[in-house]
Amino acid sequence: MPLRPQHKSLLVAGVAGAFLAYSALEGRGLRQHLRLQREIQAVSTRNEALRQENLRLRREARALTGDPAALERAAREELNYVRPGELVIRLDEGGGR
Repeated sequence: MPLRPQHKSLLVAGVAGAFLAYSALEGRGLRQHLRLQREIQAVSTRNEALRQENLRLRREARALTGDPAALERAAREELNYVRPGELVIRLDEGGGR
């Protein structure tokens, strides 16, 4: 039984659509899409980590501006300040080797 013209058009359109879909998925299109998806996920993860770090730093900054003892403690830890007459004993991490 011969194909009707309508069926031939549908068949040609279907084959063309399948070819285009195959080309997009099989070629660079799919690989690039997957690579970009991984990149987006990595950037999103990094952004969330930075957002959390910013929140921590804001809390720390607020504490330092309102609490002189916290400011002194931070300065002593970060800058290794000691008061006159204090003795500092440093313990190396990793067992001293």
